[in-house]
Amino acid sequence: MFRELVRKNKQIPAEECIALLTKETRGVLSVNGDDGYPYGMPMNHFYNPEDGCIYFHCGRNGHRFDSLKRSSKASFCVCEQGYKEEGDWAFHVRSVIVFGVVEIIDDVDVVSHIARKLSYKFTQDEAYIQNEIDRFAKATILLKLKPKHICGKIVQES
Repeated sequence: MFRELVRKNKQIPAEECIALLTKETRGVLSVNGDDGYPYGMPMNHFYNPEDGCIYFHCGRNGHRFDSLKRSSKASFCVCEQGYKEEGDWAFHVRSVIVFGVVEIIDDVDVVSHIARKLSYKFTQDEAYIQNEIDRFAKATILLKLKPKHICGKIVQES
């Protein structure tokens, strides 16, 4: 169902894909938007090793929410900044693309639990995190991306 990477020598192992999804703080979530146009937006995310799913927080209305109500299919792309080998000008960059379906979760306890885990990617300030959860959890939903296919690669930008 999903295409294989054409340049197999550039493919990275599944463990590296998961490590990249865990480490990076944001990527681009793409959904089936209005009138057949893809709609991609930068999103903070949390990769949950317990269930292998990727979580995003969002509001209860808008283009993204409306699109997901029509079609649960989505893709998510994460790209690292990359690195240079000594003496080389070109960056080596790893990226991961996840294809899957999105489940919309509006249980405030689940939202609060996952939002806390997502927040730890940015800060360890418990007071700040709790204040945000207290203020916004009831108006927030979670998008749970259940992967159907994950593929990663490394490219050299030269």
